[in-house]
Amino acid sequence: MYMVNKDDRSIVKIDQTTFSEENLQERYDLQEWIDKNPLCLGESLLIIQKEFAGFDKTNERLDLLAIDTKGNIVVIENKRDDSGKDVTWQSIKYAAYCSTLTSDQIIELYQSYIQTSPSHTKSATESLEDFLGSEYEELLANNTKPRIILVAKEYRPEVTASALWLRSCGIDIRCIKTTLYKSGDNLFFDAIQIIPIKEAEDYMVKVAQKEQESESTNVRSALRLDFWNKLTTNLSNEHNIDITPSDRIYIGTGLGLSGLKVALVA
Repeated sequence: MYMVNKDDRSIVKIDQTTFSEENLQERYDLQEWIDKNPLCLGESLLIIQKEFAGFDKTNERLDLLAIDTKGNIVVIENKRDDSGKDVTWQSIKYAAYCSTLTSDQIIELYQSYIQTSPSHTKSATESLEDFLGSEYEELLANNTKPRIILVAKEYRPEVTASALWLRSCGIDIRCIKTTLYKSGDNLFFDAIQIIPIKEAEDYMVKVAQKEQESESTNVRSALRLDFWNKLTTNLSNEHNIDITPSDRIYIGTGLGLSGLKVALVA
């Protein structure tokens, strides 16, 4: 990164640095930055819990819990520098825990979070209505598949490979790469989405939808073929009627008379 000097038309390099070099912490620095300005992750998010540990039969804590503009729960897991190799599995567990949250539980969680933050002047229901609209309860109730956002400076290959595979399976997981820059006493923070690449995100969504539609079509074809196989076997055994099964929505055969056929439709 370079800083531009408009007066003499020159640029000055700004050096990269790391959280550890600047004695910055994952929990008390990076997490707080995102909590106070979640838009830095590239989308509008409403943070509803921090250091959440309300999971049944476990003491594990997720870093940040948020709601997106469609009412989906978003699990945000932060790593200071290196992602480590287990962050994907860790975030999947948190998403699974959160998938059973009801709309009432989400509102209760958000209200308890608001009470610890003096900057919030509205109740949970008022804030959710401002963020999602008057139908916020219905949107929250329909949430069954939490999203995942991973935040780190560097990602190990096993993490990026897992994230790409999960996306191919219909799980909305994103990787945000963070970078710190230093110029004198000033620090600059940048966050860029690397999975999926922002410019290709719409295309990847369309490809995934097409693959799901194709898979659904194949499933329906297999069901029809199985149905017709069973029916034609019965017709052949019980009534001596031979009809060739297929994977279409109908099958048919002639009756031995010119121009006269029978069709069975399912």
